[in-house]
Amino acid sequence: MLRDALLQKGLSNREAEVAELVSKGLSNKEVANQLFVTEKTVKFHLTNIYKKMNVKSRAQLIVWCLPHLGFVENDARAAQSENKSQANANTSNVTTMPVGNATVGGASINPIGGDKQGSGNSDIGAFGI
Repeated sequence: MLRDALLQKGLSNREAEVAELVSKGLSNKEVANQLFVTEKTVKFHLTNIYKKMNVKSRAQLIVWCLPHLGFVENDARAAQSENKSQANANTSNVTTMPVGNATVGGASINPIGGDKQGSGNSDIGAFGI
């Protein structure tokens, strides 16, 4: 998917490989090691990539690649997801935290005893530990 989009922008196969690896977070040295080339060669390919794609930095290249990697939702999916998260927020006071590819649910963050003022035990943490 990303490779096809890069090739349509006029990149060579090797430039598309470099762009794909960079967009996945690899450093120039890591890209060079994976493709069995020198860092200087990777920098040369990146210069060509930037010109062909009309971007000025590695960050702009990555931002351009994100939708093609599946990390950016289209507007309809984003709106639907936002509506679901608002509905869930209204019915639950359990905090969640994204961790890698998973989401970890935490405990309720209500103060101990359920009152909004707290229990007066300042040495006890938010989770009663």
